[in-house]
Amino acid sequence: MRADRIFAYGAAAGLVVDLLLGDPRRGHPVAAFGRGAAGAESRLWRDHRGWGALHTLVCAGGATGAAALAARAVRNRPAAAVALTAAATWSVVGGTSLGREARAIGGALAAGDVELARERLPHLCGRDPQSLDGQQIARAVVESVAENTSDAVVGALVWGALGGVPGLVGFRAVNTLDAMVGHKSPRYRRYGWASARLDDVAGWPGARLTAVLAVAAGGRPREAVRAWRADAGRHPSPNAGPVEASFAGALGVRLGGTLAYGGRVEHRPVLNGEAGRDVRVTDIERAVRLSRRVSVLALAVCAAGRLVMGRRVG
Repeated sequence: MRADRIFAYGAAAGLVVDLLLGDPRRGHPVAAFGRGAAGAESRLWRDHRGWGALHTLVCAGGATGAAALAARAVRNRPAAAVALTAAATWSVVGGTSLGREARAIGGALAAGDVELARERLPHLCGRDPQSLDGQQIARAVVESVAENTSDAVVGALVWGALGGVPGLVGFRAVNTLDAMVGHKSPRYRRYGWASARLDDVAGWPGARLTAVLAVAAGGRPREAVRAWRADAGRHPSPNAGPVEASFAGALGVRLGGTLAYGGRVEHRPVLNGEAGRDVRVTDIERAVRLSRRVSVLALAVCAAGRLVMGRRVG
C-alpha cells in the first residue's frame, strides 16, 4: 500500500476515534511529552535565546525523530502503518475534547452559573477568568474554539499530509512547546523565543487552510472574507489573526478587544467590529459546530492532497 493511502486511511480512522471518544483519558502522549519537556526545561533553563533554542531542538527534534523511527519500523507492513497513523492522529488532534470543554462552559453560562464557567475556563485557555463577566467568557470561548481548531486539528492534519507520522507528532510537539514556554512572560521572553517562532512557521499553512474552510463552511462567506482581509493583519499573532477573523465573520460576531493573561493586560484590535455583534452564549454552540465542519473538511482536503502528491511522485 502506498504512503498516500496509508495516511488517508489512518488519518480518517484517527479522526473518527477522536470524534467518538475524545482524548485518551489516561496516559495521553501529549501529557507525557509535556512532562518530559518540563523536565528538560528544569535542566536547561537560562535567560538566553540559545538555551531556549536547544530546549526546542531537544524536545521537538526528539519527538519527531522517535516518530520517524516508529514509522520506519512498520513501513513494510501496511496494516501496522495504518494503525500507527491512526493512533498518532488520535493522539495529536483534540477537536472533540475542545468542543466538550466549550459546551461545558456554555452550559454553565446558560444556567447563570458564572463562577462555574470561570472555574472551567482555564481548561480551555490561559486567560484570567476572575476578571471576566459572562459575555467576556463567552467571547473567550469562541476565540479559543477558533484558534484551537487550527492548532489542535487542521495544522496537525496538514503536517501529517506532508510528513506522515513524523509530521503529525512534530507539529504537536512544536505547538505544545509554544503553549508551555512561548509566551512573553519575564521567564520565557528569551528562553521561549525559538519555540514561539517555530510555532509561527509550523502553524502558518494550517491557519490559512482553517480560515479558508471557515469561509466555505460558515454560511456567511462574504462576511468571513471581508473580516479576514480587513482585520487579520491587525492581530498580534500571524496565525491566530486569519483564523479568528474568519470565524468572527462567519459567525457574525465581534472578537478581540481587551484581554488579561496572568496579570498582563493586552489591548487587541476588535475583529469584525463594524459588521459583528457582541458574542452571546448561544454562539458557543455555533462555533463548536463550525469547528467540527472545518475539521471534517480539513481531513478531506489533506487526504486528497496527499493522494494527488502520491500519484505525481509515483
